[in-house]
Amino acid sequence: MTTTDLHPAPPPHAAARRALLAGSAGNLVEWYEFGVYGCFATVIAANFFTVHGGSGAGSAAEGPGGDAAALVATYASFALAFFFRPVGALLFGRIGDRYGRRTALVLVIGLMTLATTLIGLLPTRADIGAAAPWLLTFLRVVQGLSAGGEFGGAVSVMVEYAPPGRRGLYGAWQSFTVALGLLAGAATAAALATVLPAAALYAWGWRIPFLLALPLGLVALWLRTALEEPPGGPPPAPGSAGSVGSAGSVGSANEATAPAGSATVREQVRAVGLGIGRIMGWSAAGYAFLVVLPSHLQSALGASFRDALLATTLVNLGFAASILPAGLLSDRVGRRPVMLGGALGVAVSAFPLLHVLQSPGASPQARAAAVLAAGALVGLLAGPGPAMLAEMFPRRVRCTGLGLSYALANAVFSGCAGLFVTALTARTGNTAVPALYAATACALSAPALLTLRADDHREPLR
Repeated sequence: MTTTDLHPAPPPHAAARRALLAGSAGNLVEWYEFGVYGCFATVIAANFFTVHGGSGAGSAAEGPGGDAAALVATYASFALAFFFRPVGALLFGRIGDRYGRRTALVLVIGLMTLATTLIGLLPTRADIGAAAPWLLTFLRVVQGLSAGGEFGGAVSVMVEYAPPGRRGLYGAWQSFTVALGLLAGAATAAALATVLPAAALYAWGWRIPFLLALPLGLVALWLRTALEEPPGGPPPAPGSAGSVGSAGSVGSANEATAPAGSATVREQVRAVGLGIGRIMGWSAAGYAFLVVLPSHLQSALGASFRDALLATTLVNLGFAASILPAGLLSDRVGRRPVMLGGALGVAVSAFPLLHVLQSPGASPQARAAAVLAAGALVGLLAGPGPAMLAEMFPRRVRCTGLGLSYALANAVFSGCAGLFVTALTARTGNTAVPALYAATACALSAPALLTLRADDHREPLR
């Protein structure tokens, strides 16, 4: 086998851009929906999880007097979808590794588009009674399966198409489209909250953002059906390539001759565990700041729905602004310093930033700066994160390995964020719980990030 066979020539820039667009478009649709669900958590609680229905504006939502139990139930449904993500990562990851990245990506975007559209058409509890929350939860599970397969396939395509020295930047587009999707969801919710009376928003206006996923998803589906497989040919057959290296990163050449068996499985399981440790801070801080913030500001701090959505828009702007620069910087100085800086930054500043938001004397400018800074710190983790995970696994298991690491971390540290923060705040009355959650996870993630090697970003993908 020649050197050219091992390291194929980089693809033409036009093909790389098409792959980036196809991967990004579907990812944006996926996260648009999650952003909408987070922004409308209090409205969904009123319509689906409050016993007396909730087509009015006062049922479960505005202010600290709202129905906390209904909001907890809403986040329980949110968390359940996350716990199906690892199943989706295994299912669609295996499809992507065995049958090609395009096949997996087409399936997941089709499934997500269908489930999201159906949420917009669901009858509420006032219409059909207790069946409504169960139907919503079922569709959330379908979305969880789809989202679990999205990350592994999209990141594999983006990173495998990346020109030399640009894996961090290309992988960062996955996180960047997460930010765009969350921003689109928050902006749509804010626009509806501005133009619609509260009663109309609770009665039918909340359906509009979910129904908009249909045309968006069809565009993403069209882009993905035209996608070509990344360079390097079809994925190798199982057992024909090496295993994950001892540090969970790119391994040595003699690993390619290692026999398949329990040792290889153990190394892959270890790499998944290490990957979870490296991104747990990203998962926890990202959801605490980017998704849970709107309902927390309303239920715990008494903010209005519009003010909470404005804060969410600003924090996502800060997040989006730092992602691509962080990915590009990691291509130059390595993944470790950039991600470690983000984790320690969140751990140190989470409480001061939340204090500014809670302070009655803080100016609007200071509060805006606080939420922008919080989002930017998460971006330091999210920018290099996808490429870092992709570099931990060989091609034959890349979709599955990086997808499973991401899905498990998100299931535990993201999916439970809303449930944990809302329930613990209600029980203790401590409004600093989101800061505690994000800071603790980032502090625990720092030792795992220290295991990153300085030259991982320079090694070719296997």
